[in-house]
Amino acid sequence: MRLTQGQFSFLPDLTNDQILAQINYGLSRGWAINVEFTDDPHPRNTYWEMWGLPMFDLKDPAAIMYEINECRRAYPKHYVRVTAFDSTQGWETPRMSFIVNRPEEEPGFALERQEVNGRSIRYTTRSYAADKPAGDRY
Repeated sequence: MRLTQGQFSFLPDLTNDQILAQINYGLSRGWAINVEFTDDPHPRNTYWEMWGLPMFDLKDPAAIMYEINECRRAYPKHYVRVTAFDSTQGWETPRMSFIVNRPEEEPGFALERQEVNGRSIRYTTRSYAADKPAGDRY
């Protein structure tokens, strides 16, 4: 299974040149770039771990690419994503988000059925990766 979150999820993995092009695109619009990582890729897990601080005043694409590569090196079996934030309206709004690293094996999700209130049925998803403790998931 291939996790599909953010932009470009249905495409093959982006090359470093393509990632750099997206960083340039975000910087050209004045967006701040942030690098995040996780080993719990559930779609509702929007709060990934931050790699350092958001790069609000960093305008050098090579420096941002360096931080991405350092995060990939430190967490090779985790998902790593790049998010670009727009603060022109006075609050941080994500304008662009895409995965730049993923584990070799992506275990996928289980669909769980739950009967509630008479004959009503609810469904939820559970990541198979979350069956293992944090740090041992991949």
